[in-house]
Amino acid sequence: MIIASRLNKSIKKSGLGLTQLAGQISRSGLDAKDALTALRNWQRGLMKPAPLAADVDKLASALGVSAVNLKCWKSSYRYAPVSPTKARLVTALISGREVQDALDILKFTNKRAASMVIQTLKTAIADADEHEADVENLVVYEARIDGGGIRLGTKRWRAKDRGRAHSIRKQCSHIIVTVAQEA
Repeated sequence: MIIASRLNKSIKKSGLGLTQLAGQISRSGLDAKDALTALRNWQRGLMKPAPLAADVDKLASALGVSAVNLKCWKSSYRYAPVSPTKARLVTALISGREVQDALDILKFTNKRAASMVIQTLKTAIADADEHEADVENLVVYEARIDGGGIRLGTKRWRAKDRGRAHSIRKQCSHIIVTVAQEA
């Protein structure tokens, strides 16, 4: 993924036009017109079409910056068996912090969701390490919780008095953690 704010700063610094940059990243399957549309989407933070690693490398070389400075690494835990409201309390603790500080905070946080967030954060760090980012300078760029609906396999109703039934709503959530190298 590309960090839109850093991409916009680099474009302003370089003084290159969008059409020149689109010509740099055009490839098979992405002609100049489609490359221009993709570049405008990436500037707005929309990743449609998803940028390939080669696209980011070409874009970084055209702008004269390191490709690692434009990239961020994302990891997700889908359908985590924890309520989104409770998990948001944990992710609010680590947003914007350095990775090692975030791991230390999560290690001593007495919440059930903390272990799931640690697992997701470690996966994002491993992905960044695999792409040769400096792990010591990583920052939690985004920590987000999305609702995943009602958990599968839970009973839907609980029997109550006088033949009534009350619904059981056990929620699940999607944990998304994004890390980026400190600018």
